[in-house]
Amino acid sequence: MDNLTAFTEFLLMDISSSRQLQLLQGALFLGVYLGALAGNLLTISAIVSDPRLHAPMYFFITNLSFIDLCCISVTVPKLIINSLVGSSTISLAECATQIFLYIFFASIELSFLVVMSYDRYVAICHPLHYGLTVTPRMCTQAAGGSWATGLVYSSIHTSNMFRLPFTKSNVIHQYFCDVPQVMRISAPEVQFCEFIILAVSAGIVVGCFTSLVLSYVRIFSAVLKMRSAEARNKALSTCTPQLLILVLFVVSSLVAVFGPTADTASLTNLLTAVFYIMAPPFLNPVIYSLRNRDIGSALARLFTRYSGIPHHHFLD
Repeated sequence: MDNLTAFTEFLLMDISSSRQLQLLQGALFLGVYLGALAGNLLTISAIVSDPRLHAPMYFFITNLSFIDLCCISVTVPKLIINSLVGSSTISLAECATQIFLYIFFASIELSFLVVMSYDRYVAICHPLHYGLTVTPRMCTQAAGGSWATGLVYSSIHTSNMFRLPFTKSNVIHQYFCDVPQVMRISAPEVQFCEFIILAVSAGIVVGCFTSLVLSYVRIFSAVLKMRSAEARNKALSTCTPQLLILVLFVVSSLVAVFGPTADTASLTNLLTAVFYIMAPPFLNPVIYSLRNRDIGSALARLFTRYSGIPHHHFLD
């Protein structure tokens, strides 16, 4: 053991040795990152500034937009900087921070998706009890519980993964500190403990997805039984965006877990990483603004207020 080297920094993958391609990559990531930030900030601003949207559903959407904003900010800025300056290194502390924050925000997002499905279930299947069930106190407790659960879950994972020195290698075959890649170069004792933690986590995740599926099955069963076309359309306008975001979250999670990994830099590996890191935060605001009429109208009023262009031009 005395002859082993404990690494204090890691080498990330680089898409190309060409400086021009590195700069192009950095510019592309910067554009997508700024688009995601703008979209989520606009969603939050539209909801906060419009008193008509101060309701439990939009409280959860605001939290989800903030989580998306934070989630994409965990890995992408470092990726942009490395591309622009031509570097591929990341310190041990930065790597641990990326792992901790990424697991933290991803687990919180799953919790909020479960809470939001319950909110829509009560609103559509038991509308008369909605005001008594989904109270401001319940929303605050659900949000606080989600954030606290994510903190505990992420702390357990990160403290286990970085409790022993890295002596095998310091090469990470990804463009950021990805959990599977960090586990690949960790000590056998860490891998064993992480396997147990992941097995328990898998059971919890399966339970969450079972709850989500049952909620949406009941929701759409109730929607299909509605006699009024207007009531059906209104219900669908509030449920469809959440369902699309859930599908996007599931697909991106499956790509993250089962997507291809490579031992050398490849365009496929880059696109896979970009999809599950950047696609959900970038697309979620688009889904909200296009599929939720109330948020779309709030955004139009927000633009009208600061641009001076009449409201009806945005609606057209």
